[in-house]
Amino acid sequence: MVHRVLSMAEACAQGTKLWCSAAAVMAATGGRRGRRAAGAGVAAMALAQLVGNGVAKRVVDRPRPPKEWIPHDKVEERPASPSFPSGHTAAATAFCCAVLPAWPAAALVCTVPAVLVAVERVHSGAHYPSDVTAGALIGLAGARLVRHAART
Repeated sequence: MVHRVLSMAEACAQGTKLWCSAAAVMAATGGRRGRRAAGAGVAAMALAQLVGNGVAKRVVDRPRPPKEWIPHDKVEERPASPSFPSGHTAAATAFCCAVLPAWPAAALVCTVPAVLVAVERVHSGAHYPSDVTAGALIGLAGARLVRHAART
């Protein structure tokens, strides 16, 4: 059951489609607040993806956890890219944290799948816990930069 829920969360978040869909719903239904939240979320997510997947993965080039550590058959479905940091977690964290100041209730709703995605990345063997932690920190930094830029 847990494995199925985590797999569904990861599938929805693949390629940032969950967060882009959430942004579209916010922008379409939330008025000015929704558009502001969606814009901040997408901008922070893009920044986190650029830093995490575009820079950090290339610099660190850490291999994925050994297949022997993963006690289920999903281990064969892991990405071939470097492990550090978790781009899924960076995107999810950036989106939720950037949405929070503009629309706290929407950010809290988005936090549930974001946490599930982070847990799934370790559970599936795609990442070490430190990869997910680094992804979350990159996401937090991206959200902070976007919020700061919006105020200036």
